[in-house]
Amino acid sequence: MPVLWKIALLLFAGFLNANAAKGGKPNILLIYTDDQGSVDANCYGARDLATPAMDNLAEKGVRFTQMLAPAAVCSPSRAGLLGGCIPMRLGAPGNISSARGGKGLSPRLYLLPEALQDAGYRTHHVGKWHLGYTDETMPNAQGFETSFGHMGGCIDNYSHFFYWNGPNRHDLWRDGKEVWRDGEGFGKLMVEEAKAVIASKDERPFFIYWAINWPHYPLQGSDKWRAHYRTRNLAHPRDKYAAFVSTMDELIGQVIAHLDRTGKRDNTIVILQSDHGHSVEERTFRGGGSSGPYRGHKFSFLEGGIRVPAIVSWPGTLPEGEVREQFVTGCDWFPTLTKWASAPLPKNMKLDGKDISGVIHSSKAPSPHKDFFWTQDFSRNKNAPWAVRRGNWKLLHRPLDQVTPWKNGKAPAYLLVNLAEDPGESNNLADNEPTRLAELKDLARSYQEDLLPDFQEARK
Repeated sequence: MPVLWKIALLLFAGFLNANAAKGGKPNILLIYTDDQGSVDANCYGARDLATPAMDNLAEKGVRFTQMLAPAAVCSPSRAGLLGGCIPMRLGAPGNISSARGGKGLSPRLYLLPEALQDAGYRTHHVGKWHLGYTDETMPNAQGFETSFGHMGGCIDNYSHFFYWNGPNRHDLWRDGKEVWRDGEGFGKLMVEEAKAVIASKDERPFFIYWAINWPHYPLQGSDKWRAHYRTRNLAHPRDKYAAFVSTMDELIGQVIAHLDRTGKRDNTIVILQSDHGHSVEERTFRGGGSSGPYRGHKFSFLEGGIRVPAIVSWPGTLPEGEVREQFVTGCDWFPTLTKWASAPLPKNMKLDGKDISGVIHSSKAPSPHKDFFWTQDFSRNKNAPWAVRRGNWKLLHRPLDQVTPWKNGKAPAYLLVNLAEDPGESNNLADNEPTRLAELKDLARSYQEDLLPDFQEARK
């Protein structure tokens, strides 16, 4: 590492420590949206979307253009975020059951809310969970003092029922006990919960994990935003998706405004990120979201499935109105936030995430990742899809794209791309780069060998 860069990091660390000494440990509001497409905010280039709250957050913070989600579907992405590891290592390479009794993340894991709780934080879950539906794996047993939301993958936002696999079942819980608020909009209920947590007289710093379940289907935008987009003549299903995104943006704005009113904004880290790319499932009318120039979508390890909107803002401490193009991942928030919160981690704790505070501070800082790996459960399926990246080179095994046709009508067994030259992953270099192909296959094999013992331990 160059000497000047070391000096810059030391100065930055001193600045953070001075800030912490002056205002105490920072509050943390971590907003994890659901099925939001790679470019689906106005500040990411979606000029047909009205997203003033997200845009304002970007103006007052740092916006990433190469934030890669831990996974391309809901449960493993959330596991990677809260566990700081490739989801396979945590025993969660795929979605966890949305039925009561569904086994989730092992209680033996040490998750972000537990680390923050041990550092003196009060910890609060609001919104979606989807990481376990047993007493031992619901939020209150995984480091959260309070929890309000649904445990499965999605709900109707007014009845709070999970309808998509029978039997139809109600799914709204407070601190492990079922509650009924039928007819009340879940968006309003989430905002009320977040505001109450922020306004609490408890003087401990707070950590709110607001896993907002939008714009995941069902697309239930407010009357205000449905009327707005009718005048814009957006095509179906973009119009319905757009109304839901803007409704979500309005809720986010209300909570951030509450931080301002309570005088807590300057000492609160706000992170906004999508869990993965947009859905093309039947229940969302086969589309509506956008991956922009990137190929792929939810369930796919192509860039459109894992490259997500992400913004971090901490007024007076972090840069404002800046963009970062370095390669970072959703697993990186674990070590970064525990550092900012002065939360000591267990010795020899294995993390795939890296501290990205240096990247956030400087556009010239190198990415902390030489390589990274995404995978489905290869323990039971040797042909499970995976993707591995080293620098700008990326290799995908059995890539999925349900929107853009493949050449010759069939997906290749291996897709090798150089993202610096081909961010749209349209040109397969597997035949032209045999040495690179072999190198990345070996790297993927090394990841699998490293992950498998931890996966088996986590599943006990």
